[in-house]
Amino acid sequence: MISPLAISLIAFACVFGGGILGLVLRPKLPAHHLNEESKDLVKLGMGLIGTMAALLLGLQVASAKGSYDAQRNEVVQMSANLILLDRTPSHYGPETQETRDLLRAVFSRALNQLWPSNTSRPTGSEPMGAGGEVPYDKVQKLSPHSDAQRSMKAQALNVALALEQTRWLLFEQRGSTISMPLIVVVVFWLTIIFVSFGVLSPSNATVVVTLFVCALSVSGAIFLMLEMDRPFSGLLQISDAPLRNALAHLGQ
Repeated sequence: MISPLAISLIAFACVFGGGILGLVLRPKLPAHHLNEESKDLVKLGMGLIGTMAALLLGLQVASAKGSYDAQRNEVVQMSANLILLDRTPSHYGPETQETRDLLRAVFSRALNQLWPSNTSRPTGSEPMGAGGEVPYDKVQKLSPHSDAQRSMKAQALNVALALEQTRWLLFEQRGSTISMPLIVVVVFWLTIIFVSFGVLSPSNATVVVTLFVCALSVSGAIFLMLEMDRPFSGLLQISDAPLRNALAHLGQ
């Protein structure tokens, strides 16, 4: 899989290269190709393409941001349910100690899977650690002897079920929400726009620097969008603090 940085650099090369190509083409074009009527038509066409590119890029960013926020909220919710699932059996009786120990072991593995110390390992390749359903099964097998224990067992089962749902939801959301064909189309459109910028601009240092800064900004937006699309790795990864804090409070 190509890294977000590599894709962003390719986008920068295409867009900035398009601007430089336009500067090179300008002096080679016949004079009547650069009259006011031709320039007005080019500006109208580039305005249309620019609007479509901005719309597609905005949709991609919104999709990546929505997915990122959703998974971050799911991690927080899972951490809260983890603490609650540990607390509820603690009032049931000493026979739940094994369940609480298993809970810590399962989600310690889940923590290492989502945020592996070895960054070369793929994240989320398994559904949050093998044996994730064991704590739920242990709670299900409890034999309550009073109304209070029956109530606590029912509460623990509800929390365990919610925890399992979140765990599998994170697993199913591990795929990319970014459409690579759309990124290719957007970069192509932006390249055409920058070619027109070069054709319509005089060749001087100010124009080149402006094209460079604009291309860098566009590729930076693509980079941030792709980084948000992989929330458990990279520069913008979701913090593991909620789950670590939850594990630190288990058994207390």
